[in-house]
Amino acid sequence: MKSLYLSAASCLLFLTVSGQPRYAANWTSIDSRPIPEWYTDAKFGIFIHWGLFSVPSYAPVGKDIPVYSKYAEWYWFRWQTDSGKVGKAYREYHLKNYGPGFKYQDFAKSFTAELFNPDQWAELFKTSGAKYVVLTSKHHEGFTLWPSKESWNWNSVDVGPHRDLAGDLTRSVKARGLHMGFYYSLYEWFNPLYKADVTKYVDEHMLPQMKDLVNRYQPDVFWTDGEWEHPSDTWKSTRFLSWLYNDSPVKNSVVVNDRWGKETRSKHGGFYTTEYDLIHDGDAKNVSIPRPWEECRGIGGSFGLNRNENLEDYSTSAELIGILIEKVARGGNLLLNIGPAADGTIPVIMQQRLTDMGGWLKVNGDAIYGTQEWKERPQAKIEGRYFTRKGKDLYLITTKWTDKLDFAGLTRKPASVTLLGLKGSVKSNVSGSKISITAPVVNPGNMPCNYAWVYRIADCL
Repeated sequence: MKSLYLSAASCLLFLTVSGQPRYAANWTSIDSRPIPEWYTDAKFGIFIHWGLFSVPSYAPVGKDIPVYSKYAEWYWFRWQTDSGKVGKAYREYHLKNYGPGFKYQDFAKSFTAELFNPDQWAELFKTSGAKYVVLTSKHHEGFTLWPSKESWNWNSVDVGPHRDLAGDLTRSVKARGLHMGFYYSLYEWFNPLYKADVTKYVDEHMLPQMKDLVNRYQPDVFWTDGEWEHPSDTWKSTRFLSWLYNDSPVKNSVVVNDRWGKETRSKHGGFYTTEYDLIHDGDAKNVSIPRPWEECRGIGGSFGLNRNENLEDYSTSAELIGILIEKVARGGNLLLNIGPAADGTIPVIMQQRLTDMGGWLKVNGDAIYGTQEWKERPQAKIEGRYFTRKGKDLYLITTKWTDKLDFAGLTRKPASVTLLGLKGSVKSNVSGSKISITAPVVNPGNMPCNYAWVYRIADCL
């Protein structure tokens, strides 16, 4: 009985003398940590994939290409190891444009970032309405955007830009009141130490790197990836997370995802993740997710810049706003990716999309930030119609302008009904739990926004 009691107790968090919780290095304890409220209120973040892959910035495109094969940031892996049709496309591109003797490492001299202006980037992110930013500190290629001593001569200070890109952007982002975070790949495709001895790689390379990243820049998001080759015990994930939650400088504010081992997606960690509406290869779009979650995707089909993409490969502003609305209405966040060029510029089409989203959020942000899923919403789905709630207020978001909108589920007669961005009340009729809203008369001169419209039904829940 004594050993059984000790075993059970070891799985639980415990309190210090000061009353602050401490978390043990096991999933029962780690999973019990609440996700900081700033994250669940934020709803919209910017993902940034930037690295040596931004030099070739190539991947095949087309409806017949699988989702994961469109990722330009996987250039090195596809070129070297993919024996199929997709790999052939990469090899043909590489041979034609760089020649047979050109190694991936040779891209470092062209990753110059000479036009990188972190203040301009951060100002764009703030204009977009995003509340947090997640930069690839290190992708699967192993090249780091900060001066990591574990990646000597394979980082942005020793070679290429000769600049601490992660540090420069962190300062600019935080100066504008946004939360800063980092993506970090647990594994590295061709690292000799990783190939030879995973345990030694974890102890001498990965864990020291992750702690260095946290201690240097104090991120509010630590977004891991590349977890699928080993279980979390091999990655020693709970050991790192117990340090992060107990003793790191961001122990109270940091959030993490669920990519900590091949068994952890949608089971362990912090918020759960979907990617282009997939969880691994499974459809996640209509799945009920029981924990705070986040959809990540590019504006196009790739995360890293893909110069092979054309206009038809990019989502329109209306589509992106629709994606944000749909995710938030289901209780999630959207982490929308941009892929800067190797010179440090953000493609103008991406700037335009983010600016449009910011314009929409400036009018309608009350229906997004700090909201929750309305779980009592009508079960019959109507295309283009979504709901969010904040306290006793309900928001009806419609991506299709219609003259009449009817639904049930109110618990009291609303104090008012308004259309965000338009002065005055909107005509409505309430009968029991049902409400009928008559759209106001608008014209191009007083239309509050493009793409989607929000009715605030005050004090009705």
